[in-house]
Amino acid sequence: MEAAIVVSVSMGVVNPVLEKLTVLMGDKYKKIKGLEEKVSSLKRELSYMNSVLEKMEQDADKLDQQDKIWRKDVIEMSYDIEDYIDDFIHHFGEDGDKVGMGILQKAYRYLRTFKDRHRLVNQFQEIENQVMQVSKRRKRYKLDQCISITTPVIVDPRLSAFYKESASLVGIDTQKEELVKWVMDEGQQLKVVSIVGFGGLGKTTLANEVYREVSGKFDCKAFVSISQKPDMRMILNSVLKQLGLQTYSYACGEKDLIDDLCGHLQEKRYFIVVDDLWDIQAWNTIGCVFLKNNLRSRVMITTRDEDVARACYDNHGCIHNMRRLSEQDSRKLFFNRIFGSEEDACPSQFEVVSCEILKKCGGLPLAIITVASILACHQNHKILKEHWEQHTKLKELWEYIQKCLATNEFEKESALKDMINILDLSYKYLPHHLKACFLYLGSYPEDHEISRVELVRRWVAEGFVSISKEWDVWDVAESYFNELVNRSMIQPVYEDHFGIEELVGCRVHDMMLDLIRSKCEEYNFVSVVHGLQAMGKVQDNVRRLSVDLSGGEDATMPEPATGHLSKVRSLAISRGSKWKPPLVEFKFLRVLFLQLSFPEQETARDLTAISQLSHVKYLKIEGMYNGYEDSVMLPAKISGLRQLQTLEIIDIPVSNIPSDIVDLPCLSHLDLTSHENPCLPDGIGKMKWLRTLSCLSLRKSTPENIKGISELTNLAELNLNCKREESGCVPTATWMAALSSSLEKLSNLKCLLLWSSRNAFCADAMSSFSPPFRNIEKLYLRALTLPRVPRWISDLRSLRALDLGVKEITCEDVVGIIGTLPVLARLHLRIPGVPAERIVIGSTVFTVLKWFGFDCDGASCITFEAGAMPNLRNFLLRINPREWDNATPVGLEHLSSLKEIYVVSVLSGNRDSISEADPEPLLKVFQEAADALPSRPAFGSHRSWIRPEEEE
Repeated sequence: MEAAIVVSVSMGVVNPVLEKLTVLMGDKYKKIKGLEEKVSSLKRELSYMNSVLEKMEQDADKLDQQDKIWRKDVIEMSYDIEDYIDDFIHHFGEDGDKVGMGILQKAYRYLRTFKDRHRLVNQFQEIENQVMQVSKRRKRYKLDQCISITTPVIVDPRLSAFYKESASLVGIDTQKEELVKWVMDEGQQLKVVSIVGFGGLGKTTLANEVYREVSGKFDCKAFVSISQKPDMRMILNSVLKQLGLQTYSYACGEKDLIDDLCGHLQEKRYFIVVDDLWDIQAWNTIGCVFLKNNLRSRVMITTRDEDVARACYDNHGCIHNMRRLSEQDSRKLFFNRIFGSEEDACPSQFEVVSCEILKKCGGLPLAIITVASILACHQNHKILKEHWEQHTKLKELWEYIQKCLATNEFEKESALKDMINILDLSYKYLPHHLKACFLYLGSYPEDHEISRVELVRRWVAEGFVSISKEWDVWDVAESYFNELVNRSMIQPVYEDHFGIEELVGCRVHDMMLDLIRSKCEEYNFVSVVHGLQAMGKVQDNVRRLSVDLSGGEDATMPEPATGHLSKVRSLAISRGSKWKPPLVEFKFLRVLFLQLSFPEQETARDLTAISQLSHVKYLKIEGMYNGYEDSVMLPAKISGLRQLQTLEIIDIPVSNIPSDIVDLPCLSHLDLTSHENPCLPDGIGKMKWLRTLSCLSLRKSTPENIKGISELTNLAELNLNCKREESGCVPTATWMAALSSSLEKLSNLKCLLLWSSRNAFCADAMSSFSPPFRNIEKLYLRALTLPRVPRWISDLRSLRALDLGVKEITCEDVVGIIGTLPVLARLHLRIPGVPAERIVIGSTVFTVLKWFGFDCDGASCITFEAGAMPNLRNFLLRINPREWDNATPVGLEHLSSLKEIYVVSVLSGNRDSISEADPEPLLKVFQEAADALPSRPAFGSHRSWIRPEEEE
């Protein structure tokens, strides 16, 4: 009822006032000195207020008392303004329109109304003052911004299982079993399996499930996505990377990449998935990689095109036509997304409408998930389901959604139209504060895995994220991302980082991307162009520009005239451009993303013009593939970038950073990820806004600058390189003392990573210091070796991941200190030699551990009792074959959830002596042990060589 009142009041009061103000700005009243200026200002401010009221109408149930008071003030003020206007029209409007009024009459009227006109202008001055006071109060309390979020939103905890166990949840388990049998049969020949079906049927989901099920049984595996305009060099490099091979710079030709892949796969049993194949030409290129080596290798493709599926087919393969979900599976998926469990029965009064909704979804998983997500996010159905009779409005919502859906059933020829209708409905039901964030996804290429960290940082720079009094803007941005995941508008990408499952990014279904791109074009929100030639056709008023230069053809294209793009505020150039945009012409840029490749013989890309982008807030420069011989030339000084929030330079060497970077007052994220890391800048203590400091060299930095880290009390993530340099390094004791004293001041740290490419350094100082970061979640001390497990670790109750090296260890250290950490999911222990006493793991410790790495030559020194590590999935052992005690850990059979054992045979000394240590007996023993375990874990191995530890 209250929402209806708000609609009638805002539409019935403010809109008439705006119409009357328009009349007062007409020719009839221009002679009244000062009136037009006052009315224009008043109309502008009231129009803005009206838009805020309309937002409030959409979120009426979220308004707090402060919102309601402000809304009332605006409405009452609108009544007063209308009264003033009506009074004026009554006195001056109609009389002035009388025909035949003589000069003397007009003069008399002018003199008679002079005081009234003066009074009216003064009244409008008072009105304007009143409006401005209300407006300032809104701005002071940020009412229109705070409506959208009261507390940060977390990702629905059900969604991880929802996406990870999609086979059972979307009813494709039978289809998965059929394909697994095809892939794993005993046929020796190469087999190509094609999954074909139109968009939204779940082809990628099915392929992914098969891949997860069987890929561990193959020597080599890779999963690549193909877009409608594929960049084959990028795709081939992706396969190289997944196979653990060296990637190539963008200048390298396709033939070289194919030759390398063929050479590697020639003697390997491989399984490769080629997802979303659009045309035969792309298959003719990537298909050259798949040698028929008679080692039971398998290739799986997904495609919408039956002709493409037949072109990929061979006599030993098969074509699988993707099937829609059955009625039973459709109901299971629908109610699982809404209630959290398919066992929850649908309330009887919702039975009819739910059947109609599912009928119109036609067994398409994407349609079912989309509609269910609209309903799930509108109300907390899990709570309300016990009191349906009290929530008639909820039933009305279901019925309204059902009416909004397409009337046609999902016949194949109408599937695309009907699906777009459903996706469009999901967009309409997005809260206002999410719509711009959602449409911004159109800036990214098709089939692109979008980084969560990058996306939220770009949202903030674009100004899409509301500022809250209670919450940091970066937390609010994360909340927006989580909301889109919860609403199934984006598909979450999870990665298992050695036992720590993380939501690292998202993908956009290609049908959803089509919707986004159409909306972007309609609203002139984002313009996407392919190739430099197309830039000349971009409209003059474009604000956000995404340029896709895949394929390398930009090398021969003429550089476009960019003068008409001066209003662009966001510029993204992706997929290996050799073209450097004339940055000085983009003077209003807020966001700049450059993905660069380097022509042969070019050793540096001049980007010094960046210093002139005074409005830029987000700056990311990324190299393509290895390209390590190339670099970028940054400006010597960038203190003019007063609004810069994020600076990322990824996979491009940076030997130095601008000397005045410490003077940037808004810089929150500094990431220089490459194999060459600059030292900490002088005066780093002034960078108090920093939340992320990543990949700078610790050992090249002065002790004073290392101590300066202690001033960065907002740091949430600190990632420092401690590797030994050829020259210019301070002694270990000096930098270690400075680092320890700095870390004792960083109470907000969530992640600390100290890493080195060589052996670890002694870190006695770290044993006795008192860490203030009690809420830290990840602690990776890969560069350090401590005397013992420090007692302070037991106080880190939020710790989820720990990488720790110690000189000596006891069972009490492992069980009494580390084993009691309540949420520890990943543990890597590094111990030189063999421990003095046996380490016994019982059933009461490490109850949530999923990944365990153990570097110790005496594998038999660890014993697992019955019930030990009940959730352990991965067990890694690093062992020196020369020192190995010819045994495996005792009690491996008690690790009931174990899925993989991986052994790294570590060879140290001179390279010439590697052949003297044969790791084969070691690997054979562990292979046999893995085969004998009840859980039948997969077994993997490789060799590693390290230098002897260098003395200081």
